[in-house]
Amino acid sequence: MKKLIIPLLLTLIIISCGDKTKEIKDSIVEVEIAERWSKEKAWEWFEKQPWLVGANFNPSSSINQLEFWQEDTFDPETIDRELKWSADLGMNLHRVYLHNLLWQQDSVGFLNRLDNYLSLADKHSIKTMFVLLDDVWHPVPKLGKQPDPTPHVHNSGWVQAPGAEILGDPSRHDELKGYIKGVTSHFANDDRVLIWDVYNEPDNSAHQSGRRELEVKNKQKYSLQLLRKVIKWTREVNPSQPLTSGIWRGNINHWGTLDSLPPVDKFMIENSDVVSFHAYDGNMDDVEKKIELLKNYERPLFCTEYVARGGGNTFESVMPILKKDKIAAINWGFVAGKTNTIYPWISWDSTFTGEPKIWHHDILRKDGTPYSQSEVDFIKEIIVNP
Repeated sequence: MKKLIIPLLLTLIIISCGDKTKEIKDSIVEVEIAERWSKEKAWEWFEKQPWLVGANFNPSSSINQLEFWQEDTFDPETIDRELKWSADLGMNLHRVYLHNLLWQQDSVGFLNRLDNYLSLADKHSIKTMFVLLDDVWHPVPKLGKQPDPTPHVHNSGWVQAPGAEILGDPSRHDELKGYIKGVTSHFANDDRVLIWDVYNEPDNSAHQSGRRELEVKNKQKYSLQLLRKVIKWTREVNPSQPLTSGIWRGNINHWGTLDSLPPVDKFMIENSDVVSFHAYDGNMDDVEKKIELLKNYERPLFCTEYVARGGGNTFESVMPILKKDKIAAINWGFVAGKTNTIYPWISWDSTFTGEPKIWHHDILRKDGTPYSQSEVDFIKEIIVNP
């Protein structure tokens, strides 16, 4: 544990007593700050877990994180139904995105809805990985009614957290402190929350025309500054669950050596209790190479995004590789819905007029029937069999 000296009184208090003035000095207190988990602690925690398998979960009735959690559109009936379907497949862990604006809007109500969600997930024996911030898709998030999906376009309504306005202004980063510490402290000892993913794909950008112009310039610089603060704030809370932020880009050959990584990626690896990563590669040799290189850090591994069927990244090709080393397997998408993630990333630049023959993400249709029965049979089989 590190000790941080914090001045409790930042101003000099002057008390007048007749002709005398008494100065009361700033009070000083030492606060314990948790350090990164040791490798031994991380493995001791991980070895108690089953093989962790699940999805990045967003109910089919929500286009993004805001519609998921805002009071007017929070949909426990759909959430409960779809969580049951995932449990029926054998899934036991979902990765779930949050947003700082929800805390700003109604912190008490937001926490209550998070608790409601966790109760539903727990009913189906599903643990949760909460994602606190995200640098991907629309850089200008707004509270209130969310836009309708753009037909046949992948993730047309997903929003960044905190978004360009706050991210690009370091003087505003501290506006997020209450959100980060408030959520993590509220669930710091809640065993329904398995792990915290503090920041998804920091320094990723909106590449779509009309959005890239809204992005922060020199984004890596600001994302790294914010990531450092978020790690500090969560370590101050010292939750019982581990922290991670997943490596996702760059030259695979550099993944196994810290000094070869970009600054953001290096910091993510150095400060994660367990190492997480994304694997959308169509070549399974590349997936296996990523894993072998990441083993150099001698920590448990979580694959927190995979499946891009059109490129050859499928459940049948990736899951056996992950299971072999008990690497957590969390694919993108579950029930096809308002996110339109059955469509590929190129749908932003191509014209689709109907459902693609090969789904990009997602497993089930809105009525619970599978996109592919053989795929669902495979998922159930590989999860159940030792």
